[in-house]
Amino acid sequence: MAVRAAVLPAVGSPLEITGIELPDPGPGQVRVRLAAAGVCHSDLSLSNGTMRLPVPAVLGHEGAGTVVAVGEGVTHVAPGDGAVLNWAPSCGSCHACSLGEVWLCADALSGASRVHARTAEGTDLHPGLNVAAFAEETVVPAGCVLPAPDGVPLTDAALLGCAVLTGYGAVHHSARVRDGETVAVFGAGGVGLAAIQAARIAGASTIVAVDVSPAKEDLARAAGATDYLVASDTTAREIRGLTGKQGVDVAVECAGRAVTIRTAWESTRRGGRTTVVGIGGKDQQVTFNALEIFHWGRTLSGCVYGNSDPARDLPVLAGHVRAGRLDLSALVTERISLDGIPAAFENMLAGKGGRALVVF
Repeated sequence: MAVRAAVLPAVGSPLEITGIELPDPGPGQVRVRLAAAGVCHSDLSLSNGTMRLPVPAVLGHEGAGTVVAVGEGVTHVAPGDGAVLNWAPSCGSCHACSLGEVWLCADALSGASRVHARTAEGTDLHPGLNVAAFAEETVVPAGCVLPAPDGVPLTDAALLGCAVLTGYGAVHHSARVRDGETVAVFGAGGVGLAAIQAARIAGASTIVAVDVSPAKEDLARAAGATDYLVASDTTAREIRGLTGKQGVDVAVECAGRAVTIRTAWESTRRGGRTTVVGIGGKDQQVTFNALEIFHWGRTLSGCVYGNSDPARDLPVLAGHVRAGRLDLSALVTERISLDGIPAAFENMLAGKGGRALVVF
């Protein structure tokens, strides 16, 4: 069956909106008609080679839609059901999964090498991060499909698949923000805005949002930021000034840049915690000296997918949405069509906006 999709022909090439031939679901697979897909910086990282996976590929890893058909052996969803796509399904048997750390599953991205579809000319296409959500329809392994939570529109539920799980998880699972603590969030894109909301839900007393763009202040404050700073050489000093010269208890870095990671570290108090969510390139080298590591007693930790278990956390997030504590619409700065994805990529490169949402 032919559907339209956003295809990355090669690393560094612009996306092409074109028709592809999508197969019927085989055993253990599910076909989903997309309602919406979020345009995430991780897709940009695939297109520019920061993350290396097989190409040509259909990008898009944050989406939700309706199940159209299921292959043999699929029982947890049926045609007509709403579904949220999970780009990092856990295998359940590797060492990380045996420890309950499903976000570190060794086989989570093994499906990215499979042949997902073909171009009209017969060229094999791969699913960029397993789910190929930048398309009118997709066929994915059953493990990539989670039942959509009740009471959450599918167009909003699309954001639960990456931005919200990552930002919420960074605050609640990795940094473990406690009631009354102070928090700084670096980067006010989709993940950063979700982290700000998560810090508010956790009861943070002060939430400082930091971004290179002054235009994001209203977005950050609407999400729950108590203060907003435009990133500069004095950001760490300004954050200490907002926290009695101590620094924040927790910094969440969502940009993946060496200078931002270093600033987030310097913005925390003695004994503070910095969680790095952003995906940076190998050229982004961060340095520390041995004495400061000892003296400051700070913790620096990486965070993959918010250290989340989607099957466990999706119902929790849905509960926050239904109760009005989590506003998914606040993450969306523009709603676009499939044809608008290349322009949305350009906006991300320019540091504009929060989350573009592709509505099919």
